[in-house]
Amino acid sequence: MRPTTLLVRRAALLLPVLLLPVLTACGSGDGGAVAAGGASPAPTADPVAAVRTVETVAALLPAKVREAGTLRVGSSIGAPPGAYYPDGQGKPPAGQDIDLADAVAKVLGLELERQDASFETILPALGSGKYDLGTGNFGVTAERRKTVDFVTYINDGQGFAVKTGSTRLKKPVGDLTELCGLTVGTSAGTTFEATLDAQRGVCAKAGRKPYRVSVFSESGALNTALRQGRIDVVMSTINGLRHQAAQPAASTTFLGEYHRLDVGFAFAKGSELTPAFQAAVNQLIKDGTYARILEKWGTTASAIEKSEINPPENARS
Repeated sequence: MRPTTLLVRRAALLLPVLLLPVLTACGSGDGGAVAAGGASPAPTADPVAAVRTVETVAALLPAKVREAGTLRVGSSIGAPPGAYYPDGQGKPPAGQDIDLADAVAKVLGLELERQDASFETILPALGSGKYDLGTGNFGVTAERRKTVDFVTYINDGQGFAVKTGSTRLKKPVGDLTELCGLTVGTSAGTTFEATLDAQRGVCAKAGRKPYRVSVFSESGALNTALRQGRIDVVMSTINGLRHQAAQPAASTTFLGEYHRLDVGFAFAKGSELTPAFQAAVNQLIKDGTYARILEKWGTTASAIEKSEINPPENARS
């Protein structure tokens, strides 16, 4: 049986059709996005089409899963290159995360029942059994690993961007004290929000005015705030911000990387699915499909050499 992806959408959670979201989820990943201009066309290459079931990998799945033949995926559709709607709501999503999840499913001989969900709701829902796994550019952190298991598939991370022409911040952010006195916009439930909250005291220690954090649950609102000057800088994913800055209509400038993070498929703690997913990702790396997917979406610099289960959080460089 040739696996296909079943799309089950909840209209209330869809992003506005005429926005160009920018990010998926992490900090490396975390979900969060900046939007601007019109929809960004999806590349036409289809490296997933040739993927076939690999029985030795599929055999690692629990028997009940192989018998059912489907998995429920809580999917955060945010922005390119991770996951977005190039043709608007009601049409299939596209992006690096979509292709990788579909390719893994084909290796495992499964179909994915993709259910749209807001980024911040997915990880808590895994424990309740609502989803079998979650996708959304979820960065692997020590805190998250307490309640969630991860199978890594890329290395993304946290970065910053400003409105093009801004004079408030002109150089890469190497230390959060460089944000003192500014208003930082970011997305709810992300590693960005957690990082900014955890470091709120750095400015006071440096004898400077603290930075302010504005949290947004919708990508369009975040980018509108940046354009209107209600926030000075956006903290989001490296790949998402870099992609957005390459779109002239976005009028944003990428200020570089702040912190790299591994990104992975998310599962309930103790899930029996992780060995099979790890083997499937490694199969895609081995046969070249993985490299072709990342080349398609312009994220080759974030490639990993092998998938891991629950690796330690990347040390802050």
